[in-house]
Amino acid sequence: MKIALAHYHLKTGGVTTVLRQQIEAIKNDCEILVLTGELPDSPFPADIKHIPGLAYYGRSSKKVFTPKEVAESIIKAIHSKWKQGCDILHVHNPLLAKNKNFLKILQELRKRKIRLFLQIHDFAEDGRPLSYFDEDEYVPDCHYGVINSRDYNILLKAGLKKEGLHKIFNTIKPFELTPPSIPPRGGVTPPPFPPRGGAPPPFPPRGGIKGGVTPRFALYPIRAIRRKNIGEAILLSLFFKNHPALFITQPPNSPIDIISYKGWKSFAKENSLDVVFEAGLKYDFEQLVLAARFLITTSITEGFGFSFLEPWTAKKILCGRKLPDICYDFEQNGIKLDHLYTKLLVPVKWIDKNELYERWWASVLKACSLFNYKIDNNNIEKGFSAITKNNNIDFGLLNESFQKQIIACVLSDKKNANRLRSLNPYLSHIGEIENQEDLIQNNMKAVLSNYNNRIYKKKLFEIYSNVCKNSVRQRIDKKILLSEFLNLQKFSLLKWGDYVK
Repeated sequence: MKIALAHYHLKTGGVTTVLRQQIEAIKNDCEILVLTGELPDSPFPADIKHIPGLAYYGRSSKKVFTPKEVAESIIKAIHSKWKQGCDILHVHNPLLAKNKNFLKILQELRKRKIRLFLQIHDFAEDGRPLSYFDEDEYVPDCHYGVINSRDYNILLKAGLKKEGLHKIFNTIKPFELTPPSIPPRGGVTPPPFPPRGGAPPPFPPRGGIKGGVTPRFALYPIRAIRRKNIGEAILLSLFFKNHPALFITQPPNSPIDIISYKGWKSFAKENSLDVVFEAGLKYDFEQLVLAARFLITTSITEGFGFSFLEPWTAKKILCGRKLPDICYDFEQNGIKLDHLYTKLLVPVKWIDKNELYERWWASVLKACSLFNYKIDNNNIEKGFSAITKNNNIDFGLLNESFQKQIIACVLSDKKNANRLRSLNPYLSHIGEIENQEDLIQNNMKAVLSNYNNRIYKKKLFEIYSNVCKNSVRQRIDKKILLSEFLNLQKFSLLKWGDYVK
């Protein structure tokens, strides 16, 4: 088969990683061409054609391209490689308006009988109003792919048909298991791996440096954007047994996330918290993972959910927040995640409830306005009553300002810490799991059996065959799609609200 793949850019990131995995899966059986608006920073495993008009808005050349011109450039690039054209144009993340002309470009290609397969990794409706195509309809009468069952079911509700909608779960690259020397639980050791660029040793234990040694640590291996819910990771760290430090690997890139991140760094410093930021810039990532006591996740939203799978391939326990809609697929494949929590309840009285009400209400109205979506005030009222039921609220629904108030309450009085333990028994045994080795072995086996390159390749070819053989008549109802994501009982100020110090 002749497969062309397209994405806005080939810079380092999640979608680019998936694109590389797809090339690896099909390269021995297909001819491949990659079309991109921005070239990669490092060698890429396929032929590339640079199409500037595909880039993010404002990041292409100074020339302004019309959708028709970009479509013509794509067709010309395809036919320069294959005289008869390609079998499929596999497009990544087409529903994000990072390029305002993207849908119009795809419509032009559809008019020219280019066979499209559109793979969705992220929805603008899922808390990204600035990336929303407000006026353009999503491309009708072509095949779509999604990376989890939640998105599959939502798109079925929004009008797509089973014959034109496909699940394509990502593949997992297992860790190389060459661990450094690790001390007994609760013990201490010098840094077990060399720092990058002569960086200082990891954060000292509570009470100051003791002979230059460092405790074992818990690792949150992510880029610290707002939706990763850094405040909750810090709150969890206050309940770690034997007081290991919390290591967070990477800083964010976007301006709003950087502001939030700097706020957490200042808060941790002001309160002498055992948190090491940017550990991934100081130490080798895989060595950090292998040296960690356990890994955590506190994210409030995910697309595929690599963080629920990858730790097990390093023989590490994962602790923290479970996202049921995302984890459903994993649990169906035998991965046990019952030890994770789905909510972290905190008393509303620890913050100003009236201020919370006003900020939450204003954020709901702003989101609806940005999406041009009408909502009934009674539904907003019911939504707030639901999230504050029994005068408790899920910590992950709060913004940074409220989260800092909660953490300050815990730091100020042991009684408050005990109150949280009573609301959330999980806090009494973070990282301490019965039959830990059995759980690791079960989950590692399930991950490697269900998310490997062989299965990925088979699924890709099944989809490609279906796209080639079967035309579809279908379209997405954008209002239904938005209503599925704009769920007030899960409406988080971290995800939807403005940053507040």
